[in-house]
Amino acid sequence: METMFAVITGIGLSAACGFRIFVPLLALNLASLYGYLNLAPGFDWIGGYYATVAFASATLLEIIAYYIPWVDNVLDSIASPVSIFAGTIVTASVITDLPPSVKWTLAIIAGGGIAGIIQGTTAALRAKSSLFTGGMGNPLFATFELAGSVMIAVLAVLIPIVCFILVASLAVFVLYKVGHSLVKSRTGDSYGM
Repeated sequence: METMFAVITGIGLSAACGFRIFVPLLALNLASLYGYLNLAPGFDWIGGYYATVAFASATLLEIIAYYIPWVDNVLDSIASPVSIFAGTIVTASVITDLPPSVKWTLAIIAGGGIAGIIQGTTAALRAKSSLFTGGMGNPLFATFELAGSVMIAVLAVLIPIVCFILVASLAVFVLYKVGHSLVKSRTGDSYGM
């Protein structure tokens, strides 16, 4: 049962990495420092005081940078692969009772996968926001992303089951929309539209 909670906590934190990279790492650090989460062997550095300073500084810089129109689009191109890596790390760091091969497979597929899905979705939405508002709507979008990252990270630590249901629902919705768009575009192409 503890392993299941660790896996769903990791997936929740990974989803938060899809919105913001450093918010869930800071949440993981603070949860470890205050005894809410145990870190897997080899990941103790995430729960250290130096990591707190590093993650807090990086979080602050990331938050500020996403409020600058067009800089946020550049950050998205960098954040896409980095969020997958961060999602993999946060998932692996909380799974303590599985063999390494199983742990890393879960971390890469589930953790990195959900972070990538969410990051890809937010990057596409930000690009549309930049196009339609000239970048002026992006600060509002950045606020929603930040709130989503904080909310999901806190839920992942405190109420992992609720977080998992929320994240799974979001992932299914995104995948449905993408699939629906692909089918719609193929149908339109086949009829010469």
